[in-house]
Amino acid sequence: MQAVELTEPGRLQIIDTAAPAPPGPGQAQVRVHAVGICGTDYGGYLGKMAFFSYPRIPGHELGVEVVAVGGDVTNVRPGDHCAVEPYINCQQCYSCRRGHTNCCENHQTLGVHCDGGLRPLFNLPARKLHISRSLAPEQLALVETLAIGCHAVNRAAPKPGENVIVLGAGPIGLSVIEFARVSGARVFVLDLNEQRLGFVREKMGVQDTILAGPQALPTLARLTGNQLADVVIDATGHNESMSRCLEFAAFAGRIVYVGISSKDLCFPHAALLHRRELSILASRNALSADFPRIIGLIESGRIDTRPWLTHRAEFADLPGVFPTWLKPEAGVIKAVVRMPAV
Repeated sequence: MQAVELTEPGRLQIIDTAAPAPPGPGQAQVRVHAVGICGTDYGGYLGKMAFFSYPRIPGHELGVEVVAVGGDVTNVRPGDHCAVEPYINCQQCYSCRRGHTNCCENHQTLGVHCDGGLRPLFNLPARKLHISRSLAPEQLALVETLAIGCHAVNRAAPKPGENVIVLGAGPIGLSVIEFARVSGARVFVLDLNEQRLGFVREKMGVQDTILAGPQALPTLARLTGNQLADVVIDATGHNESMSRCLEFAAFAGRIVYVGISSKDLCFPHAALLHRRELSILASRNALSADFPRIIGLIESGRIDTRPWLTHRAEFADLPGVFPTWLKPEAGVIKAVVRMPAV
């Protein structure tokens, strides 16, 4: 059986690997149909992802089909098509016992801390599978991306009519936008790439877009009648943006960091954080309950994933194609890998 391995930063290759054993208790064996590529994968390739370890089979945004289950598994059966919740939690630590499974103290994300889905078959805990009777594999592969945005918006809990500004219009930012809209808030989007802002306006219907730069803060002030944003969600993963994003927050506003930076953040305390009594929140991964909610929203048409899929590649072509997706001129919103038949 073949798999794609990120052997070290900058080196992606196809390798031979053993086929999985039959699934054990609590496990399901899945055939992978589609794999979404996200910022974590790009960061791992560039050696800039804080949690990535090498060598690693990437792939955590997955559309799969169940082919076999362990004897005690009842939530899925062979033939089911599923999205994968790739956050493998221990179920025993203090975080897990309190329901914070997304930040398990012994957390392992498929494709980051342990091998993921860029291989035709593998076993995983059956409890991490979420069934859809109608979504295509590529749509199922987008559920995890949407889950990141869903959890980030839940952390901020915006109310209808509040102002929410999303910094960064990459795939994670787009997922945040979707759920900010579902909340009933007024959504603003800031990015330094006019092409991405055009996508937000034309494909997602968000007209309040702001080009990053010296005029960004005055523009938000004008558009909000000097109220600024009740909620600021930074999806850039850039430490300078993350340090300065507090400037966009209204008094008593909430800041959510969903992007990840390995660098330190620095911002004024007395003049900004304390004076405005801002709340700062981190957002990591997502919760199990987010996945069926998202599947339902896609199935009902409230979220349309079709405009997201701008680039596709076959499994065998991925090592050569992947580096081209890193170039800004490629215009990648979301790339998906189509897996070979077993």
